[in-house]
Amino acid sequence: MELLNFIKEITDFESLKPREKILLFAWFLHAHRNLETFDNALMRQCFRDIAASDPNVARELPRMADRKPPDLLRVRGGYMLEGSIKRALDTRYGNHPTTVAVTKLLTELPAKIPDSAERTFLNEALDCYRVGAFRSAIVMTWNLAFSHFTGWILADQKRLSDFNKGFSSKYPKRVGMQVANREDFEEIKESEVIEAARTGAILSKNITEILREKLKKRNMAAHPSSVIVTQSQTDDVITDLVNNVVLVLK
Repeated sequence: MELLNFIKEITDFESLKPREKILLFAWFLHAHRNLETFDNALMRQCFRDIAASDPNVARELPRMADRKPPDLLRVRGGYMLEGSIKRALDTRYGNHPTTVAVTKLLTELPAKIPDSAERTFLNEALDCYRVGAFRSAIVMTWNLAFSHFTGWILADQKRLSDFNKGFSSKYPKRVGMQVANREDFEEIKESEVIEAARTGAILSKNITEILREKLKKRNMAAHPSSVIVTQSQTDDVITDLVNNVVLVLK
């Protein structure tokens, strides 16, 4: 989730005092950016992100840490919210409408899928999303969608035959490579499965594009990098894969 989208849900935001805005931004950095600490520069960036003037962050943060009781705790690397304040903000803002909508979507899905392996992927994705482990949520949702996708190919003999024809046409150098069961898919890259399915005309253009795009997002989330994976990115991956792959390919 982006900060600007978050504050749009707070009807009285413009009337908040600088201290209250800083507390809200600090909570956002903890809860939605998964940052344990923040410093003056990060807090200034929050104000810039919403095109607001800096209320002298360098002065306000030490004051908030010196309050009795404190709003902030001084830690290595800068500051963090004091525990009781963070818990109060968790209670007030933790159930953001977007979070509720995605969690509801995931929670209701198990009743719609009979495959036990897919339900396992789903439950892990839901657990990750609820605790803010967005990289893991993306990876597990991809596992769910890709498992469903390959199972869908195997479930119909004509689809499987068309897939194998598509694979032979797309990758002619892979002589003799034919899929007959789930284990055979392990010999093929996920990207190759998508392209072979499209070449074999068993996937629509739209679903193909969704799978291509979401595989890139999965790779970004799965591999160590300095890229920050936000809730809004995770929401997009989860809702797109669930609505347009898992529930469509039947």
